[in-house]
Amino acid sequence: MDNIIDKISDISGENIYACYQCGKCSAGCPSVEQMDILPNQVIRLIQIGRVELALKSNAIWVCASCFMCSVRCPRGIDLSKIMEALREIHLREDIDHIDIKDVRRENVYELPQIALVANFRKQTG
Repeated sequence: MDNIIDKISDISGENIYACYQCGKCSAGCPSVEQMDILPNQVIRLIQIGRVELALKSNAIWVCASCFMCSVRCPRGIDLSKIMEALREIHLREDIDHIDIKDVRRENVYELPQIALVANFRKQTG
């Protein structure tokens, strides 16, 4: 499990263990209402070795990478980079969160844009 946590740290350049769960990232997140788990909970899942739950959450796809969490973090952790690292790992493992072909055209506008972009990256190599 440490291997995947190291991979997240390498991709993001962030020290996941620096987070002490103050919750300021979640309190300031403009997308938190659409997330199934809070941003600080994503980091906590990684810290305790439950990375698979973080990878299955929709929070990593809803994150708009607006950097509000980074601005508010007293430890200087850029959670946006960690979310992007989780998306990259998810895509590298070829795990489908959603298959774009199964989404009805009228529902495409309801999806987070990052999910569509990530799917197109994955499908075009």
